[in-house]
Amino acid sequence: MSSIQHSAFRKIFGLVVILIFVSIVEAQTGKIDNIAQQAALVTEFDVNGMKVIVKRRAAAPTVAAGLFIRGGARNITDKNSGIENLMLTSAVEAGKTFPRQTVRREMAGTGSSIGAGAGRDFSTISFASTRTNFDRIWEIFTDVAINPAFLPEDVDRVRAQTLAGLRESEISPDGALQALSNRVVFTGHPYANDVIGNSKTISAFTAADLRAFHQKTMQTSRLLLVVVGDIDPNDLKARVTASFGKLPRGEYKEQSLPALDFSKGTVEIVPRAIQTNYVQGNFDAPALSNPDYFPMRVATTILQQLVYEEVRVKRQLSYAPNAELNNFAANTANIYVTAVDANQAVKVMLEQINMLKGQPIREDVIAGMAGQFLTNYYIGQETNSAQVGELARYELIGGGWRNSFEFLNRIREVKPGDVQAAANKYMKNIRFAVVGESSAINKSLFLQN
Repeated sequence: MSSIQHSAFRKIFGLVVILIFVSIVEAQTGKIDNIAQQAALVTEFDVNGMKVIVKRRAAAPTVAAGLFIRGGARNITDKNSGIENLMLTSAVEAGKTFPRQTVRREMAGTGSSIGAGAGRDFSTISFASTRTNFDRIWEIFTDVAINPAFLPEDVDRVRAQTLAGLRESEISPDGALQALSNRVVFTGHPYANDVIGNSKTISAFTAADLRAFHQKTMQTSRLLLVVVGDIDPNDLKARVTASFGKLPRGEYKEQSLPALDFSKGTVEIVPRAIQTNYVQGNFDAPALSNPDYFPMRVATTILQQLVYEEVRVKRQLSYAPNAELNNFAANTANIYVTAVDANQAVKVMLEQINMLKGQPIREDVIAGMAGQFLTNYYIGQETNSAQVGELARYELIGGGWRNSFEFLNRIREVKPGDVQAAANKYMKNIRFAVVGESSAINKSLFLQN
């Protein structure tokens, strides 16, 4: 590594050292919670085909839960894209026992929240409440999840909100960039089915359509329930049996996803008369269940810090250049930049990728990275809701919930050679999406990686 690159790393990590020092010491002296101790807090059981995961946090003042629906984009087609998301966001408006006004009053009066949304791999209805109000919020949660009212006026209101969001995303350059990136990377793949939908599909759905889709969806073989808080698992099992246990089991079998096509690099441009060009370069990445995920996570984080230093700090080519690793079952990573001189910015970013491929990262850089991950990990896991999401993600696409407690150990095991190997294996054949002035883009430069 050159003296300039050493200097860049020193600047990057010098700012972080003070913040992570205590965490590194704790990691090296074994003061981090033992994995077995963490796993011992978790109870799992089955209710008529629905898996339930409960993590007990003694004396925690809040409780969080998520009902996760397996399948994500695989549950829809291009003809009904967005129906699952609209169904769920409409469902949480009101149940047959608790009308909309009561749901809103109870949430406001108890400081609780309930929400829903769809993702590429799974969808969710979730809630958070204080332990004191758990009994009441559980009643509302199960009512809207199992017996939603789907009143036409509620559906129309949620539909209007969804359409407004779609219009906004179409107007913004970033929204257009994400839409183009999705088309470039996901064409011919189940992920091509947009879980949010489009104006045509969303406008056509009726309350009866949502009710029929809900009935098909609410089968225990499709569902996963995760709860985190000071909850007795035996008490919860009785509650779940009395509510979700009455649902039909169904015969849902999850289908594996095909690989995404990164056989060659491409550049696709949506012309737009704007001064700043918006660029996202997508490349292959290992999924959470793949052992390569951990060196790739380290490699992407180092790349993120390098492009920030080289593109923004040194050359001032962009305000917010970025590199990011996603968390999908069929996974991707990307580099992103907004710049007037997109060619120069991308050239510098590709140089950083080539540096990662050609030169092993020093051991002390990896050690500093482990400390940074440690700090961010614990900050990210402070809330019960965050832990619900983490357990569910690992259970659904990460090889099982127990793997969620292995994250830090797996990061610490990453060696410089692993980072270099991950960069060479995945950071290639980049598929670029560009929104901006097409005449200003040098495609051959973008394809030099």
